[in-house]
Parts: sequence; C-alpha cells; structure tokens
Amino acid sequence: MEGKMDVRDYLRRGLRDLWYPVVASWEVGSAPLGITRLGEHIVLWRDTTGQVHALEDRCPHRGARLSMGWNLGDRVACWYHGVEVGGDGVVKDVPAVNACPLVGSKCLRSYLVQEKHGAIFLYFAADADNVPPPFELPLELEDTEQYSHFLCTAEWKCGYESAIDNVMDPMHGAYLHAASHSMAEGERSAEMQIVPTATGFVFEKTKQRGVNFDWVEFGHSGALWMRLSIPYRKQFGPGGPFWIIGMVVPVDDSHCRVFFWRARKVQGWQRDVWRFMYRTRLEALHWEVLEQDRKVLEGLSPHARDNEFLYAHDAGLARVRRIMLRMALSQLAAQSGAEAAMAGATA
Repeated sequence: MEGKMDVRDYLRRGLRDLWYPVVASWEVGSAPLGITRLGEHIVLWRDTTGQVHALEDRCPHRGARLSMGWNLGDRVACWYHGVEVGGDGVVKDVPAVNACPLVGSKCLRSYLVQEKHGAIFLYFAADADNVPPPFELPLELEDTEQYSHFLCTAEWKCGYESAIDNVMDPMHGAYLHAASHSMAEGERSAEMQIVPTATGFVFEKTKQRGVNFDWVEFGHSGALWMRLSIPYRKQFGPGGPFWIIGMVVPVDDSHCRVFFWRARKVQGWQRDVWRFMYRTRLEALHWEVLEQDRKVLEGLSPHARDNEFLYAHDAGLARVRRIMLRMALSQLAAQSGAEAAMAGATA
C-alpha cells in the first residue's frame, strides 16, 4: 500500500479486503490480458488447465508490461527481454543471463483468483498477509439448479461509488426508467424504510411490493453486492420475478466496471424457453435501461457529492456511504498501525 492518504481519496480508489469481479470469464483466454482495477495494473492469463492467474502487470527487470508478453502456461514471459514470472510472482527464469540473482525471488504481487458465475473475481488485500474472508453471493447466483442467469458487464466513465448510489436508489426507477417494459407501473412517490438483514439491509418502499423497482438489498459477505427484483408480466416468459444481482469494481477514481447478473427461478423446459427469450428479445431491452443509468451517471455535475441535498428517499445510499466510510477508516487505521509497528521495530 502507499503511504498516508485522505480517506476520500482512499474510498475513491477502492476499498480493500474484498473480492471484486474484474472481467467476464470469456475475456480471459490464452493471450495475457492487461487491465486496471482499483488503480492497479494487472495481467491475467489462463494456464493449460484453464486456471486463471493474476499478477502485477510489471516486469521486475525494467518495468515493461507483462501483458504484452507470452503465455508459457504457469508463467508469463516479458516481451522485452524474455524474463519469466510465475503465477505466484516468483521469477522462474532469466534466459538472457546465467545464474541471475532474480531467479527464485518473489518480485511481484500475485492475486488470489476465483472464477464463478461467468466472471473472474480477484481478492484485493489491504495487506499482503491478510486472509481472505468467506466469499458468498446471493442464492440467485449460487443455486444454479433452481436459478438461471446471464451476466451483463460494461465500463462506465464514473466513480464506482456513483454506480453503487444508483442501485441503492429505488425511486429513480419510476422516473428515469418510466418507459421501460418492466418499470412502467407503480406510484411515483413513496414512504421508505430500512430493514436489517444478516449481511446488510433492505431499503424498500412501504406498501408497494411486486409493482416496480420497489426495494434493493445491500450485502457484505466477503464482497459488496446489491440485489433487487422486478415483476415481469407473463408475456416476458416463465419464472416469476426477475432478479438482478449487481456489483461494481473501481478502475480508477473516475471509471468503473459494472456487473449485473440477471436471473430467474426456472428449471426444465421453462429454463430453455426463458434463455431463448432473453437472448432474442429481452437482452436488448435491458441494455437500454443500463444505458439510461450510464448517461445520467456520466453526466453528473463535477463534484456532485459536494453540492447534494439529500432527502428521505436517499436514506439507503446514505447508509451504504457510512458503512463504506467506516470500512475505509478501519483499513487506513490498520495501515497506519502497521507502519508505526514497523518503524518501531527498525528504530
């Protein structure tokens, strides 16, 4: 980690000690892939067994991007001088030099990887020695026997906090998405309430369920996620409510990558019908809704948060902001404590 920084700067860059989705599974093939997440340059590649590896995207020799190099299975080779680095961050070979002292040294940060639900997840630790927490996502993703889902993902030119705020705001559905095939019904005003859950809370309209975008759940279970359901008319296929699981990963302080899994509880022939209908009809409609969100968020006025006037309908996003602020303060305090301990040990 870097030295001391302001808590707002820390938050904008991205909270640590969390699992984040970073790319869709289909994006990682045999060629090394370079990405930026939480302001860090990372290289991803698959070995011969299909396992994904993730490393700091920097050759320890001269700093060239390893993502420009070659996939050698359990390692990548730098295009510049051929230095080979394994998925554990250890230099395996320096073919241009005999008995190079770099060989056998762990020179690069490596990332823990999980591939699930069509996405690649990485663990971003605040400290290299931190043990990852248990990592669980909502039932609609984990129970693949009962539910079927599709992943939509895109990069937006806004901070990840704005994307989280957007999902934690059920009232915008009745306005921004009023012409949507799924959110055209329901009242345009509502009383709101917060209901605690085991992993976070539900923010919901009172006296209105199953009509529009009526509620959203925020959860923290090794990753930060949001869940909601939208009622679907029968002509849009079998499966009852339409579930959306949302996650977002910061790219840097002004860009993010959003991930939305869209799920329905369907089995047997109904699953086949719904998946066909989604690909041929519904997917384009859902992208239209996401585009509405993107345009608004990318068009927010500069320093929008510094000039807000929040009211009761914003209680959900305000609570998430407080939770994330506490997490950031805790991580910065732990970092400062570790630095102080190290300074004392070397004094």
